Amino acid sequence: MRRRFAARLGQSIVVTFIVATIAFVAIRAAPGDPFSYDRLSPRARDNLRQQWGWDRPVPEQYARYLANIARGDFGYSLVKQEPVSTALTQALPRTLLLACTALVLSFAIGIGLGVLQAARGGWFDRVSSAVILICYSVPDFWGALVMLTVFALWWPLFPPGDMVTAVEHDYMAAWPAFIDRLRHLILPVASLTLLSLASIARYQRAAMLDVLPSDYVRTARAKGVAERGLIWRHAFRNALTPMVTILGLTLPAFLGGAIFIERVFNWPGLGTLAADAIEARDYDLVTGTVIVGAVLVIVGNLIADLLHAAIDPRVRDQHD
Repeated sequence: MRRRFAARLGQSIVVTFIVATIAFVAIRAAPGDPFSYDRLSPRARDNLRQQWGWDRPVPEQYARYLANIARGDFGYSLVKQEPVSTALTQALPRTLLLACTALVLSFAIGIGLGVLQAARGGWFDRVSSAVILICYSVPDFWGALVMLTVFALWWPLFPPGDMVTAVEHDYMAAWPAFIDRLRHLILPVASLTLLSLASIARYQRAAMLDVLPSDYVRTARAKGVAERGLIWRHAFRNALTPMVTILGLTLPAFLGGAIFIERVFNWPGLGTLAADAIEARDYDLVTGTVIVGAVLVIVGNLIADLLHAAIDPRVRDQHD
């Protein structure tokens, strides 16, 4: 288990280095630089480029870039007027709150729905599969816009955006402030949950259908084990192993979907931060958000891989 963890950790470091390199090259390949503004005079532009090192040769910029990243220094945000690490530290918990809440809900609802589809079958399976197919076919940004229109405009049950109610939230007591934050969280979480719930339910249904005809399931049924116990205590435990792999594959979709969801609902997380940085050509902030997003995906896949090894002895034995 330790050797597996060490190997995966080494691979993660290499992948992070590759992502950082791609981010650096892609930014430098784009036309212009952070100081390519018409309102700046040529002399002011040259002075700023010299001050921030943009006039240096690209290999030198790359070496400094990697050295700074290794120290945890992502540069300075010209738009935020603060270190990039400070901006990332403020935005990251907000994205994690949104993504982790949606992740837990999507897996809890998706797994439960998939098990019920496989166990009950019949009309419930057909109707729920049709609804899931519709949800799966809807683009994430379009679904978010629909939910925003329906539940914030037509039926104003929830706030249309932001993380809290402006001005009023600072003067609320603890419980009303919590309710206010929760109401702002519902629509973006629901939109992001629908992004992966359908696929999770389909994978869990397929895994259950593969397990239910097994010999040990038929033996338990012949011994008189109740159907509910047979489903949840015997079949479900073995059908849950593939879902750990799906967890690792779902994380990139969650981060990618969070960019659109945060933009639609004006949620002040990494997605909104990255979009604003791209529009403003704030290159240090762009590369910082790319690297942090990649690290989140890598850590999620590492956790999923270790969980898979812990659950399935066959995978663990291959590396012992």
